[in-house]
Amino acid sequence: MSNYTQNTLALHAGYDYDTQRTISVPIYQNTAYSFENLEQAAARFSLQELGNIYSRLTNPTNDVLARRLAAIEGGAFANVTSSGSAAVFYSLLNSAHSTDNILYSNKIYGGSQTLLSYVLPKRFGIQAKSFDIDNPASLEKLIDDKTKAIFFESLSNPQISIADTKAITDIAKKYGIITICDNTVATAFLHKPFDFGVDIVVYSLSKYVNGQGSTLGGAIIERENLNELIKNNPRYESFNTPDESYHGLVYADLPLPIFSIRIITEWLRNIGATLSAQSAWNLIQGLETLELRIQKHSQNALEVAKFLESHPKINSVFYPALQSNKYNNLLKKYFINSQASGLLSFEAQSYEEAKKICNEVKLFTIAANLGDSKSLLIHPASTTHSQLSKEELEIAGITPNTVRLSIGLESTSDLIDDLKQAIEK
Repeated sequence: MSNYTQNTLALHAGYDYDTQRTISVPIYQNTAYSFENLEQAAARFSLQELGNIYSRLTNPTNDVLARRLAAIEGGAFANVTSSGSAAVFYSLLNSAHSTDNILYSNKIYGGSQTLLSYVLPKRFGIQAKSFDIDNPASLEKLIDDKTKAIFFESLSNPQISIADTKAITDIAKKYGIITICDNTVATAFLHKPFDFGVDIVVYSLSKYVNGQGSTLGGAIIERENLNELIKNNPRYESFNTPDESYHGLVYADLPLPIFSIRIITEWLRNIGATLSAQSAWNLIQGLETLELRIQKHSQNALEVAKFLESHPKINSVFYPALQSNKYNNLLKKYFINSQASGLLSFEAQSYEEAKKICNEVKLFTIAANLGDSKSLLIHPASTTHSQLSKEELEIAGITPNTVRLSIGLESTSDLIDDLKQAIEK
């Protein structure tokens, strides 16, 4: 269905109707699958034949979601996971192992930063080095022969910075390094990382794809022809040398998207952060209306951002669609129709003022989530990014005065009135 537009793909891709001809994708609520005979079972376990084995690895409902996500993104293959954090974790583990290193943007979600700066180095022996997302040239001096991935967010949470994606991927290609872009906040309907040279796109599907704050999920999508970068690349010995846990299988010899296949056989098989079929079905429902919702989120957020920018008690507003924002030119370069999604942040005049606003709003809900149809707010320094040190918060551009808003689908006049009374109380 590659000739169809993204919105049509969101409604139809990956599903050719089951034997009952159901319009809605069925929920395959099962753990295992029957084989026609033992020979077929053995062929599937040895990857000589592709097919269902056990729902920790694959599931027909999950497969529809994965195919649909890959089609919308313009990718070759997708895997879905139990959460966005699992998707980030698996994509990094699939790229690097003990003694290797990963480069990551200084402006990313706090949980991802903790994973990279603490968990991977301390628990897995994978070192991580931060680079300045506003100065992609700083990447080159950090690269060595052990660098296996460059990780960044296309639209960062909560700083709302935009990555110069092409500048990053040009450097990565020069050194033969995999790039991993978290596109959660932008979604494929506003930004398509593969068009600018990214190798792997990851998502927290719990956010805008779900849209209802009801379901956890994650996704890992690889671009077309990624095998060409990995095969015979000395950086990626895990793909080019025999896997002793899989009877000496060499992934690079497979005529398949090898990054994705190894996600299944190595990480889903052995660690098992698998998406449930019920959750996959919920996420499919959200995906079908994502294009319409992300446009409305973006329109509402711009109106709210303009109000906040004009208010004398707000020091600064961070939203790329504002003409005054330093990322406005990058928004026009990389984002469809220059829309910037529904996430924005602002600086109150003090921590006490920030706390007061959070506590006095009535329509906004204090919640550690984003992308919901309902408007949410949070104080990052004391919640989502509270694990970071004072120095790390400063590098990330987060202060005690920062408040993050996830603008929903309500009337903007109601949202603005709510913020106004909280600010001025």
